Amino acid sequence: MTAPERLRALLAEPGFIVMPAAWDGLSAKLAAQAGFKTAFLSGSCVAASRLGGPDLDLVSFGEMFDSFNMVHAAAPETLVLADGDHGYGNAMNVQRTVRAYGRAGAAAVLIEDKITPRALTAAGKPCLSRDEARMKIRAAVEAAKESGILVLARTDCRPTQGIDEAVARIEMYVEEGADILFLDSPADNDEIRRAVEAADGRPSFSVLSPGAPRACPSQTEAAELGFKIGTYPTGMLSPAIAGMKAGLAALAAGQAETSSALTPAEFRDTLGYGEYDSQAKPFIVPA
Repeated sequence: MTAPERLRALLAEPGFIVMPAAWDGLSAKLAAQAGFKTAFLSGSCVAASRLGGPDLDLVSFGEMFDSFNMVHAAAPETLVLADGDHGYGNAMNVQRTVRAYGRAGAAAVLIEDKITPRALTAAGKPCLSRDEARMKIRAAVEAAKESGILVLARTDCRPTQGIDEAVARIEMYVEEGADILFLDSPADNDEIRRAVEAADGRPSFSVLSPGAPRACPSQTEAAELGFKIGTYPTGMLSPAIAGMKAGLAALAAGQAETSSALTPAEFRDTLGYGEYDSQAKPFIVPA
C-alpha cells in the first residue's frame, strides 16, 4: 500500500490519532521509536530549527521539502502530513507543491488560505477571498490525483472574518473534495462542534499545543468533540529547547553535561550505532 492508502486506512479505524510534529531526521526517528505511526512536518518547527525564529512565512518551499526528505529518510514507515503552507504562490504553485510531496512519499499535504506575504507584524493572518481559497483547494485536489496524496484544507480566517465565514469555507472545501478539514483558532467548543459538523463526516484536524489564543481541549475532550487528529507542534520542540538550554547552562557552570542527559550507552543506542554495525557487517573486507 502507498502512504496515502495507509493513511486512509488508519483514518477509517476507530480512535483519536495523536500526531507528533517532526522537523528533521532525529525528531522523526524518535517519534517512530516511541510507536507513533504518523507525524506532522510542522512549518513552525522547521522555522525554529532552520532559522532559530518564529513561523512568520520566512521558510521557503525548498527548505520545507528538504526537511521532509530528512524526516522521510529517517522514518520511512511514518505517515507524514507535510505542511504545504499557502502553496507558495497561486493555484499553479499549489499544484507544484502537492505533486512534489506526493511523488516524494508524503501521505498528506496541508494547504491554507492565508495571504502571503503577510503584513509586517506577527499578529493576525489576513486571508484570501473565498473564491481564491476555493481555487487553491480545487487545484490541490486535482494535483493530488497523480499520487493519491490526501489534501488537508485549512482555513485561518476565524480571527479576522469570524466563525460563520470559517464554517462556510470548510463546507466549501468539502464540496471541492478535500480529505481532511482544519479550522484554525476556534474560540470555544461550540465553534469546534460547528466546524466538525461542517466537515460532513470527513476527518477534522486540530492543533492542541497549549499557549496560543484558541480552544485547547485535552486528547479525550478532542475525541469527544469529534476531532480525528490532534497534532502538537511544541510537544517535542519545547522540551528539546529546554534540554539544550540546560546543557548549555551545565557547560557554563563547568560541568560536562546536565543531570538530564542520556547515559552514553542510551545515547549511542538511540542514534543506532549498533544497528549500523549490523548493517555494515556483510560489506567488511576480510583481513
